[in-house]
Amino acid sequence: MRRDKINYYLDIADAVLVRSTCLRRKYGALIVKNDEIVSTGYNGAPRGRKNCDDLKYCLRDAKGIPSGQQYELCRSVHAEANSIISAPRSEMLGATLYLIGRDAKTGELLDAAPCSMCARLIINSGIEKIVQKNSDGTYKMVNVHDLIYDDDTIH
Repeated sequence: MRRDKINYYLDIADAVLVRSTCLRRKYGALIVKNDEIVSTGYNGAPRGRKNCDDLKYCLRDAKGIPSGQQYELCRSVHAEANSIISAPRSEMLGATLYLIGRDAKTGELLDAAPCSMCARLIINSGIEKIVQKNSDGTYKMVNVHDLIYDDDTIH
């Protein structure tokens, strides 16, 4: 049986995440437009800097910082950001970003979703949809328009 396109692209994002250098979570992102891959990204330190897996140390782990908090202390550039950095804006307008995450220690699937910083980058990039792999193997489609109008960062 032939793999459907959404899971095919999520599988490619899953292959991309093996390049991740994070000791906590590995993410892979893939930007696709008109059924062509525009760019890929995984989470890791900025070019030229040492990665956490090289240092064998994670500052956020050492400080007991929970997931989703104090990203400014993280060495890594997120997968979504790296895929956006690697793509021309003209190719992102109307594109779809596929996102998958795994626990770095167990390899178990995570509920993939962009952090608030990456959500802002996605909005500004012109990407139209996000396909997020869930921990149970299903996926969720998010219209980027909803990230704009369902803004929970304004209180």
